Amino acid sequence: MKSKSMFDKAPDIIPRKLKKNISIQELIEFFDGTSFEARNVARGAGLFEKMISQGDTIWLGIAGAGIAGGMGGIVISLIENGFIDVICSTGAQVYHDLHFAFGLPVKKISPVWDDDILRKHGDTRIYDIGIREKETLEAQDELIRQFVREKHESLSGGEISSFEFNFLLGKWVLDKAPYPERSFVARAAKNRVPVFWDSLANHSIAMNLVKTDLEGMKISLSPQKDIFQSAAIAYFSTPTGFVELGGGGPKNFIQQTGPTLSQILNVKFEGADRGLQIGTAVEKEGSLSSCTFGEAVTWGKYQKASEDKLVQIWGEYSVIFPIISAYVIDKCSPRAKKTLAEKIPEFSRKLSDII
Repeated sequence: MKSKSMFDKAPDIIPRKLKKNISIQELIEFFDGTSFEARNVARGAGLFEKMISQGDTIWLGIAGAGIAGGMGGIVISLIENGFIDVICSTGAQVYHDLHFAFGLPVKKISPVWDDDILRKHGDTRIYDIGIREKETLEAQDELIRQFVREKHESLSGGEISSFEFNFLLGKWVLDKAPYPERSFVARAAKNRVPVFWDSLANHSIAMNLVKTDLEGMKISLSPQKDIFQSAAIAYFSTPTGFVELGGGGPKNFIQQTGPTLSQILNVKFEGADRGLQIGTAVEKEGSLSSCTFGEAVTWGKYQKASEDKLVQIWGEYSVIFPIISAYVIDKCSPRAKKTLAEKIPEFSRKLSDII
């Protein structure tokens, strides 16, 4: 006797034709009716929509060089709609974000060059992003040092977190830059969205702090404060949804909030509710970037290895992130801002009282 198919209740795949003037919602529905990563992109878009509509506190992790490549505008759009509540970026992307606010040269170029010749001309590049050493990087370095000099009194009252540094930096950009509307750091400060770095040392902002320290403008950054403040946000602003562009340090920073609470501080906490990652790392190479969400569940970073709550999309995020962002902006109503930057001191005090 023939056994009944295990696929009996699964939806049918039926080829659909494309039409003119297809909307972003229709495109995602088209993806959902196909297979492979297209269907996975549709799952990710649907998960992002649920994070928004069901009130998750949404964290954005930004690895790679997408901001230098002009993708900060997408982040700004999500912030303006209330769809991003906390950000962890590499310090490099915060640094490059400011080029746009101050009108420093960033060019679209071919990735095929003689790099020895570029060096002789004072040109540098990030793949197909062209940046001048003097007019962009050295000019940006001086702006970072100018910020420290002008705001040193506020920056030097004791140990500060990267969030506190970036919050003051964003407000300074709002006041000083000719194009603050181009900066996600400035927009985050305006909307009280905390921006953390994944590392306090691995970027040009910290390199410039070496010089201002030597000038007598010393600043003390505290990784412990970063960890505690981010854990306090995670504990007091549930449910939680993580959106991760690439992997690396930002992915680890936002995901370590769960183990910090449960393993280190001995506070009952089961991890984030939902997670969405877009990246190209291959699981078998063993890096944090390639770590599956199921594996992360074993560390207490997420609550359950559930397919409807955890989606990892294999693909380059400069292609996929605009698609799913356009989908949620089109489909979801703007949310009230959570203004978590204002609540971090209170959250930190309350967490200290609990432990």
